[in-house]
Amino acid sequence: MGFANVYGSPMASNIVHQFAGSGTDLFIQTGYFGGLSSTIQYGDILIVSAAQMEDGVSHWYLPEQTLVEADKELVEAACRYCEQKGYKYIKGHVVSMGAMLMETHDMVKEWSLANFLGVDMETATTLAIAHKFNKRAVGLLNLSDHLLHGDTLYSYTKNRELIESETDKAIRDVALYLSSTY
Repeated sequence: MGFANVYGSPMASNIVHQFAGSGTDLFIQTGYFGGLSSTIQYGDILIVSAAQMEDGVSHWYLPEQTLVEADKELVEAACRYCEQKGYKYIKGHVVSMGAMLMETHDMVKEWSLANFLGVDMETATTLAIAHKFNKRAVGLLNLSDHLLHGDTLYSYTKNRELIESETDKAIRDVALYLSSTY
């Protein structure tokens, strides 16, 4: 098992590519995302079923695709485990882009209308590299700011900080369960 703290798709690709090439079979992308749907709330774990590839890196691994799917068995196992543990979760698609804080109101609206639950920077890259190397991957994400509702990283509250911390703990638990079982 390996652990790496990355920021952005280029850094994620550097780590995931090396681990995949060295024989790692399972990748669990954890991190944060901006909310694009009213169905997702602070405290929900977003179990990523697929990611739109707008990050600038993932298309180098899967040039004929624009959407990359997570491993279905891992997605369903994460959902079942959350249900067993009583963790709030939602399953769905994200869009991965290459620059944080550069999303516009029009982009947020367009992504929301396309039924993306969130936007992040790394998940499409992790999933694409896993596919390229015939490995398994899933994303487990925590809502950092609800873009659809006008929240930003700069409108942080003590309550959001507490919810985020508890959700991080639940995500670590799900990730450890998946890594020990699959």
